[in-house]
Amino acid sequence: MYAIVSLCALVTIVAGQTTSVSRCKNYPGELPLHTYVEGCNTPPCQLPQLQDAVINLVFKSSRVMPSMTTLATAYLGFGIFEVPVPYDLGTNAITCNFLTNTYCPVLQDEVVTYTLKMYIESFFPVGTAVTIEFRVVDHNEEPVLCIRMPVTIVSPVETPDQKSNATLFINDGQ
Repeated sequence: MYAIVSLCALVTIVAGQTTSVSRCKNYPGELPLHTYVEGCNTPPCQLPQLQDAVINLVFKSSRVMPSMTTLATAYLGFGIFEVPVPYDLGTNAITCNFLTNTYCPVLQDEVVTYTLKMYIESFFPVGTAVTIEFRVVDHNEEPVLCIRMPVTIVSPVETPDQKSNATLFINDGQ
C-alpha cells in the first residue's frame, strides 16, 4: 500500500516534467515508469559541456537486486551506419549510490527513484549530435532498464556563481 501511495504522489509531483525517450535498439531492458532529463522535455536534449547531464528515472524493480551498474553508449551516425562508442561514467556508474528514495539491495516490486548523472567533457565537440543509450544492469548483468534518446552537445552555460562579481573600491584619499 505504501508503495502505491508513494508512486501516486511521485507521479503527481513530476507529471509536468517528463522527457520523451525510446526503448533501446541495441540492448534489452524495459523503459522506466518515468524519465525526466533536467532542462529537456522534447529531444534532442541540449547537453552543455562542463556540467552534468542529469536524468531522473522512476522504475519498478522486477526482482531483488543487491547492486546495479549504469552503462552508457553513444551512437555516432555515419550514413546508414551507427558506430557504438561506450562512455565510462566513472563513479556515476554505481547506480545504488544515486538512488534517492531507497538503497540497495532493492526489493522485488519496489518503486525506485534514481538520478543518473553524466559529465559532459570539454572534448565532446560543440554541435555533435548523437543518440545515447543508458542502461542499468543488475549484479548478474541482467537488464533492469534501458532508455534511448538523441542529444546535441552545446557550449558551456555560465552559471551565476561563475560570473564575475567584482567590487569597486573608491579611494577618497584617506
